[in-house]
Amino acid sequence: MTDERAIPAVPRLRELDALRGFALGGILLVNIEIMSDPSGFVPGAAMTVSEALFHNKFYVLFSFLFGYSLTMQFRSAERAGASGRGRTVRRCLALMAIGVVHAVFFFTGDVLFGYGAIGLVLLALGRLRPRGALQVAAALYGIGTLIIAVMAVAGRDAGVSAAERERLLDIARAGWGTAAAWRWELFTDRLPTFLLFGLFNVLPLFLVGLAAGKARLLESPARYLPWLPGVQWIGFGIGLPISALDAMTHWPPLAGLSVMAGPLVAAAYGATLLRIIHSHPRVTDVFAPAGRIAATVYVGQSLITSLIFTGYGFGLAGRLSDWTVLALAVVLYAAQLALASRWTRQHRYGPIEYAAARNHLRPQPRTPGPRTVES
Repeated sequence: MTDERAIPAVPRLRELDALRGFALGGILLVNIEIMSDPSGFVPGAAMTVSEALFHNKFYVLFSFLFGYSLTMQFRSAERAGASGRGRTVRRCLALMAIGVVHAVFFFTGDVLFGYGAIGLVLLALGRLRPRGALQVAAALYGIGTLIIAVMAVAGRDAGVSAAERERLLDIARAGWGTAAAWRWELFTDRLPTFLLFGLFNVLPLFLVGLAAGKARLLESPARYLPWLPGVQWIGFGIGLPISALDAMTHWPPLAGLSVMAGPLVAAAYGATLLRIIHSHPRVTDVFAPAGRIAATVYVGQSLITSLIFTGYGFGLAGRLSDWTVLALAVVLYAAQLALASRWTRQHRYGPIEYAAARNHLRPQPRTPGPRTVES
């Protein structure tokens, strides 16, 4: 194993790490619904609150940060005298490999495989200038929103029957072989649709992050701080009411507007955290460690929840109330924040980050160049 102390330290943008660590909490609150019951929450107050506040918000923030980080990785590779494109390809392929294992053995809603695959598409578009990246992002997201709106008006999914829900719960509570075989079948069946969805709903967010990263937007607080109150007003004043109304009514004509509202609310969440960070810098220390080892925290969430809910462990799928599940997510996330803080005091990488990046974790000759940041 490579000695981490031999790797030249590269300064990081802690605001990005804090945003990423914060997003992981929202992602857990959404993912735990499927972990606790493959059919998701039952209609009720918990489901409405979750859909209004969490669904389609935190993956937006996380995807934006993925695109922003790509620009950081290229600058880091240039600083180390390495190939940024080659390094990114290897990272994406590693994410895809880890994602397959994650999807089959732990969580049907894995995003690592998709992020790796769509990351290769982003790499191919990486030479776009910020304006061009935003134009492509707007076109793709607009098409995706239109498709979802048409599908919703044509007829929303009526949900699963009680018998089907019990069948899925039996599988979730089963042992390794039965559950893994079902997850593999689900993964392969959904893969084309998942990747197509990613091109219209995830790649645009990558591209917005890429544009912001190329402009070094988050590296100059004086540039972005004046805009944050306006972002909050738009996100919480326009996006959140739309999202809440859709969650309460599930009225098909609102589906397209709800898709558009998600990024507005996500941006408002991010703006709020950034304002808090700059008013109370120590808040960064709460979220940034988890953001530094985001892939490890993400997979760790699935590992722990699978031990709680599936036949691998206590088999509690479908046996806890929805509010209890949400409370459990909050407790788990708080514990992860504490553990990440302790881990990053002694290690530069988490286990998953090391596995994804070990192909270039070797001492590199230092080359003269400007000081850069990496995330």
